[in-house]
Amino acid sequence: MKKLLEKLPFYNTAVLPYHYAQAVVAGVKNGFPGRKLRVIAVTGTNGKTTTCFMLWHMLNQAGHKTGLMTTVAYGVEKLEPELGHMTTVDAFTLNQRIKNIANQGAEFLILEVTSHALSEYRILNIPIEIGIFTNLTHEHLDYHKTLENYRNAKGKLFKKAKYSILNADDPATKYYESIAKDYTTYGIKKGQNQPKDVKLQVSGVKYSYHGMNIETQIPGEFNVYNSLAAVIAGEKLGLEPKSIEKGIKTLKSVEGRMNIIDEGQDFTVIVDYAHAPDAIEKVFKSVGKPKGRIISVHGGAGRRDPSTRPVRGELLAKHSDIVIITEDDSRDEPLDKIMQGFVEGAKKAGKTLNKNLFTEPDREKAIELALSKAKKGDLVLVLGKGHEKTILRADGPHDFEDIKVTKKLLRKLKV
Repeated sequence: MKKLLEKLPFYNTAVLPYHYAQAVVAGVKNGFPGRKLRVIAVTGTNGKTTTCFMLWHMLNQAGHKTGLMTTVAYGVEKLEPELGHMTTVDAFTLNQRIKNIANQGAEFLILEVTSHALSEYRILNIPIEIGIFTNLTHEHLDYHKTLENYRNAKGKLFKKAKYSILNADDPATKYYESIAKDYTTYGIKKGQNQPKDVKLQVSGVKYSYHGMNIETQIPGEFNVYNSLAAVIAGEKLGLEPKSIEKGIKTLKSVEGRMNIIDEGQDFTVIVDYAHAPDAIEKVFKSVGKPKGRIISVHGGAGRRDPSTRPVRGELLAKHSDIVIITEDDSRDEPLDKIMQGFVEGAKKAGKTLNKNLFTEPDREKAIELALSKAKKGDLVLVLGKGHEKTILRADGPHDFEDIKVTKKLLRKLKV
């Protein structure tokens, strides 16, 4: 019944009073735990999770006990995996977890915040000391309907935050500047805070900023942005330059974000969460042109904005030598219908079905197909699910992890 109601065009607006009441009750029931912590919140289409992990690691390395709540995991020193496919959980769960983090003696909380959470008042009773904006691209229009609505939903964070750190290279920042209480901007091309001598490497990125030598172990130009936002927040919080440098440099990886899978094979395999068009394009930009071919595996979620499917299919085809379209969280939408949108886009970019474009409904078989086609010097990209532990189908969740499955299949290839 709920699934049918959710398809009504006015459903999201109609339930807002319920969400507001839920947030109020959740805050009261748990003693407004967010008020006991210094909360840094990160929002944007892409880069939220990595920026959060960089901040959490940096603060903990500097001796500040810090909690974390993201798409991937939550906790303080020992992180629990986030098993639900939700970045900012419902108000009751959110407040319960924050209460637990506060009870563990945490001083800070790094909170990943989505547009859905902001629209539905989930962080209503949580004061935000610093709000960070990463970027805004086409996503979640099945919920928000227009890009302007999506932008405005994220803007609620910057109306709320005492201080905002905004990506000046993104056009949405002009709007956020007009509503933020106090802010600074950053970027590679624009902004009050810019990196110098940027070097992009397979092993990570390097640049200098305010006399600091910043180095990450996670590759991609987007990690210049992610790390710079974290560095600026660290400065605002009064961390020493050496602590900031160490905090960024010693974070080895974030699960499901540009993870290189090495089982001794003679080709490269990377697993990444990228599922929005902009994120996919940035992955291709960050990996550059390998010695061999690029083989990409990707699929789309059911009951999510279908307009991005042909766009993503075209991007995959444009940047890959071989494209394999497969399942993601199909939910109760026919998988053939989902895959067809990607196929149309890939064909538009010149790919031919069963020659350099393949469909394989079973995600494990799709990854196996990609690995079996890979030769020395090739690059296999497994995109879309990253850290997630399940696939959501019509009958519910099924255990599935891209990283574990890819490692298992690589070991099988060696036998």
